[in-house]
Amino acid sequence: MPEFAWPWVIVLLPLPWLLRRWLRPAAPGQALHLPQPGVRLAAVAGNPAARGATPWLLALAWLCLLAAAARPQWIGPPQTQQRSGRALMLAVDLSGSMRTEDMQLAGRPVSRFGAVEAIAGDFISRRSGDQMGLILFGSQAFLVTPLTYDLSAVRAQLQGAAVGLAGTETAIGDAIAVAVKRLAALPEQARVLVLLTDGVNNAGSIAPRDAARAAKAAGVRIYTIGIGATRMRIPGFFGSQLVNPSADLDADMLTDIATQTGGRFFRATDSGQLADAYRAIDALEPMPQHGPSLRPRHELFRWPLLAAVALLLLVIVPRRFARARELPA
Repeated sequence: MPEFAWPWVIVLLPLPWLLRRWLRPAAPGQALHLPQPGVRLAAVAGNPAARGATPWLLALAWLCLLAAAARPQWIGPPQTQQRSGRALMLAVDLSGSMRTEDMQLAGRPVSRFGAVEAIAGDFISRRSGDQMGLILFGSQAFLVTPLTYDLSAVRAQLQGAAVGLAGTETAIGDAIAVAVKRLAALPEQARVLVLLTDGVNNAGSIAPRDAARAAKAAGVRIYTIGIGATRMRIPGFFGSQLVNPSADLDADMLTDIATQTGGRFFRATDSGQLADAYRAIDALEPMPQHGPSLRPRHELFRWPLLAAVALLLLVIVPRRFARARELPA
């Protein structure tokens, strides 16, 4: 249905009549400046029939201008918006060990962060309706993207990150603390942190278990993902040898954090398990089927504005032609 966004503009309707009543008209000698004595008054006054129609055209133009200024809108039918009310933070490790190329993606070896960048990006795309934010941490933890419904911005910030950007060490406790601070300030609702790391906490000012206790008190569930292969062949002086590139991963600490806050720990030794972890989190935090309804609004002010311009042209153009015809060559 149509409606006006600013209906109070109608109070300006009598403005032209008030101006004509209050403003003193100019004397004939001041108002009329004939270019030559031979020019007749009719040349300026115009056709009598046209003069009779002019007030009506001007009145219609004024009404159209007021209608445009009142912002006419067409209100569409209600459309259900998918809004979960959930605030979900992603905390991604950017320490130096995330450069380790012990993951496979589409049959090619990639670094741990390369696998996270691809698979977590798909997870972000599926969370339409959640508020999401991004924390990157290494030696320090930084909030890169505040909570937002603009998931493309979160995905772009993740794809634009680089290993070592936040330092080469791992401050897991600080990353949890930054997330809790942002999530706890929101109204009471489901709050979720997904934390991914490949190492042990060796930097920062807050111990991970202390940060987890604060998260539990704030009602934040933490899902932890430990990434990194358990076997990797590296070249050596006497030939290649098998090593465990994830020997430093503190799985017990990550499990304790998840259990304490009501979340879950996932171990991802390859890209397939990493994708399974994100799919499991997606299933554990389901999206609602319905949310608040919004009614789309389409602005219609252009049409009365164009009508006003057309009516003013009907007044101005004939007068110009009439004066041109009456002026002597």
